[in-house]
Amino acid sequence: MIIVTHDDRGVLTLQLSRPDKRNAIDEEMMHGLVDALTEACTDESVRVIVLEGAGDHFCGGADIIARNEGDARPRTGSIQRRLPVQAHRLIPLVLEVQVPVVCKVQGWAAGIGFQLALASDFCIAAHDATFWQPFTERGFTPDSAATWLLPRRVGDVRARELMLLGRKLAGIDAAAWGAIHDAVAPGELDDAVDELVTELAAGPTVALGLTKWLLHEGADAPLAAHLRNEAFALELSSRSLDFREGLAAFREKRPPRFEGK
Repeated sequence: MIIVTHDDRGVLTLQLSRPDKRNAIDEEMMHGLVDALTEACTDESVRVIVLEGAGDHFCGGADIIARNEGDARPRTGSIQRRLPVQAHRLIPLVLEVQVPVVCKVQGWAAGIGFQLALASDFCIAAHDATFWQPFTERGFTPDSAATWLLPRRVGDVRARELMLLGRKLAGIDAAAWGAIHDAVAPGELDDAVDELVTELAAGPTVALGLTKWLLHEGADAPLAAHLRNEAFALELSSRSLDFREGLAAFREKRPPRFEGK
């Protein structure tokens, strides 16, 4: 199941809660994540989204065992019909929702768990967390944007090592490779994530969301199109209340008090 909480800072927390299965994502959880993120796209009270797992692990991947139990084989084409509305809907939502997404990783982040960490704007992991792309070791090909995200985060050579050889990557190495934002001692993980989330929740939400959009669109846009996008984003952000507050704070030589509007 997905446990959804929303605090008075505007922090929406989505917790994967199947600790006995390393929080492997089944169909119910997939739909819960997609629904929660879709709703967050239009919920103006949300200023930050946190993805976390219950217990000792973040996410052990998709629950392929449950999906393939029994003797009955799925109808031909079931995977290509299911993925666009499940995993292949989930990852774009994380990338495109116009508030920062912070992923907190302890224990395993395998398969789609790894992809959620890669797609998030910030991922902080324990030093001893384990990131893994298990696909070829199980005899099938990657999904959930693994082959799109990894080369962009760590480069083609390291992506091939992780995807084709199935190397397991410790949290401290994932940070060194640039796959995630930071890695900390296990006992410091909660505080490190909370500090980052608090900073983001107090930020200019409109400007942060539009900057996130620019970074995502700019990865593939020609320069002329991207400059038009920057002009569009600047037009919108400069009409926000937080922009006025930022100018007032600058004039008055004080820290800004952004309200996310």
